[in-house]
Amino acid sequence: MDIGEVVFIISRLALGALACFFAILLWAKTRDVVWMFMVIGVIASYVETVYAVLGIFGIVARGFITIGNVPLLSMVLPNLPMLFFLAGFVVMVFRKYRVGV
Repeated sequence: MDIGEVVFIISRLALGALACFFAILLWAKTRDVVWMFMVIGVIASYVETVYAVLGIFGIVARGFITIGNVPLLSMVLPNLPMLFFLAGFVVMVFRKYRVGV
């Protein structure tokens, strides 16, 4: 592993941890569904980053459950944050554009 990979890993972990910290602080202050989805999306993104780093170091087994040749967690974790962000955006769109409800 060269210095570029180390800097990349450390920056992803540090910035992700900082984002999660502030997201959890926000979660404690708001009960809005849209913001809760955004916070969960940020936390899911950090979980994906940690899982990827653990995979790089060989700490987690990536082939636990597979779909074809692709490990299930390697397929689900990168998409999970986007699903939460999508849910938050959909709720917000329905709030802004609902008519007479």
